[in-house]
Amino acid sequence: MSNENPENSSWFTQLSQAVESGQLTETAAANIKIWLEEPRYHSYREQVIEHLHRGDWKTLDDVFWTIIPFGTGGRRGRMYPIGCNAINDRTIGESAQGLANYINELEPSSPKACAIAYDTRINSRHFAELCAGIMVANGFKVYFLDDYRSTPELSFMVRYKQCTAGIMVTASHNPPSDNAVKVYWSTGGQLVPPHDRLVIERVQQVDQIQQAPFEASVKNGDIEICTAEIDAALLKEHVKQSLTEARAVKIIYSPLHGVGEKNVVDLLHAVGFQEVEVFGPHRERNGQFPNVPGHVSNPENPAVFDAMIERGQATQADLALATDPDCDRLGVAAPIQPETSGPWATLSGNQIGALLTDYVLKQRKSRGDLSADNYVIKTLVTTELTTRIAESYGAQVRGNLHVGFKWIGLEMDQSGPERFLFGTEESHGYLVGQYARDKDGAVACLLMSELAAELKQAGSTVHQHLDKLYIKHGYHGEKLINVRMTGSDGMRRMQALLDAIRESPPKTIAGVPVVSLRDYKTLKVHGMDGSSQPLNAPAANMLILDLAEAGNYIAVRPSGTEPKVKLYMFTRQEVADETALSKAKEDMAVRLDEFGEELQALADSIE
Repeated sequence: MSNENPENSSWFTQLSQAVESGQLTETAAANIKIWLEEPRYHSYREQVIEHLHRGDWKTLDDVFWTIIPFGTGGRRGRMYPIGCNAINDRTIGESAQGLANYINELEPSSPKACAIAYDTRINSRHFAELCAGIMVANGFKVYFLDDYRSTPELSFMVRYKQCTAGIMVTASHNPPSDNAVKVYWSTGGQLVPPHDRLVIERVQQVDQIQQAPFEASVKNGDIEICTAEIDAALLKEHVKQSLTEARAVKIIYSPLHGVGEKNVVDLLHAVGFQEVEVFGPHRERNGQFPNVPGHVSNPENPAVFDAMIERGQATQADLALATDPDCDRLGVAAPIQPETSGPWATLSGNQIGALLTDYVLKQRKSRGDLSADNYVIKTLVTTELTTRIAESYGAQVRGNLHVGFKWIGLEMDQSGPERFLFGTEESHGYLVGQYARDKDGAVACLLMSELAAELKQAGSTVHQHLDKLYIKHGYHGEKLINVRMTGSDGMRRMQALLDAIRESPPKTIAGVPVVSLRDYKTLKVHGMDGSSQPLNAPAANMLILDLAEAGNYIAVRPSGTEPKVKLYMFTRQEVADETALSKAKEDMAVRLDEFGEELQALADSIE
């Protein structure tokens, strides 16, 4: 093709020079050449050339150094008009076209349908309409939620409408600069192997993108707007998940500028909670997330609760709840003591998960609906406190799962959804019921509100109840460090860090001996004595360092949603009473800080 366009040779020379001078990676240069040469990228060519004219090598490298993959939470990244490593019309269009191509190859003659929804992020509606038009042009009936709606509602709609697939346009809790598509299979769960790999293969092979006009497709019935129908059907399923009638609790709720108000408030009101205040500064549905710290609507961040806690103290609220922009995750803050005007504290994702596990199993047991066949599902980096709680009720635990709620959804289907009790992951994701295959912030809000109301009746708080669980099952401490490593060099550093630990694991961490290394990439357990044995687990790029003290371990993995390495640290100490618990909290906090300092130093040493 370069012979047809002699101008390309000049640009190719510049690209080669930029690679030689270290301004551009070889992979970025190769991908830029493809966007300059191939007809499928013709409409983007002038924009690429503009960047070359300016010598904007950093931007070009960022958006071209790789092809944006399907990670833990779909195909996610920074929005930019050009580039195969950015979210734009081309990469979103390729995602939808590749999905359609794969399904049409897999099921060439059967009727096909796709559910599509979107959140409040910038361009989400545009990308949703783009995907809808592409799926229609490829022979799919499209069911479309014509307003901002949640990810769990999309998961439910896939199952309710018996769709072949689903597309949710959201980047969850990422910064406002980002967007993404989460792709769902007919189960209502996100893509899992082999479908994820095979879809991305088709995505990379996409030449022409077929697209039908959105409005015309709505008029002729190829796109069916079914927002009210799905809202009503989901609410009915949500109400079924209520476990008690305790309602005397005052709640402050924040959608963090996202979609959650519809699902959460409708549900809480439907089951009888009377005092529910939507926190005004966070109420606007706005993809810039203007009134949250750093403009990042992440309920994992305690800072998003600061203003809500002040409001709660002033209004004598009992509970503060927040869901992320697509309402699939829950954050919680509550008074430490029954006196609501006193100090409040937030709960980690693991602490919420442990409390809800205990609550669900306690209620199921009290009504005689709990057997040895029932099971709880957690991931490998979710606290083992959940395991201890579940086993104390005689329930099974499925805990050998990698990060991502898609694995919990898959495990449900493989183990029998009729026996499923509760799914939990450390990143604030929870599910009960069989209506969906993804985490649901609305139902998590319901369960936490019921628990808080029951505890209030007994003169207690969620924090005090958590302490009781610690005394019964051992104090489980935790800490998470996110080490950001952006761009092509960041990806190299991430892998270098894991390779360094893999090849030469530390003998001690904060003075505690390391006894073994679990390598989920090679599926082997390496003892520090030189021994080695197979690891029975699904493969993933993750390492776990087991320490000499039981319940103390460290997990290291690259994030599947953002350019960072995640360092998970866990401790455990048996305690007999409140005095011992207070001492354990202090001691384990010191230990976790020491773990963090050593691991951060190790990460910083990678060049």
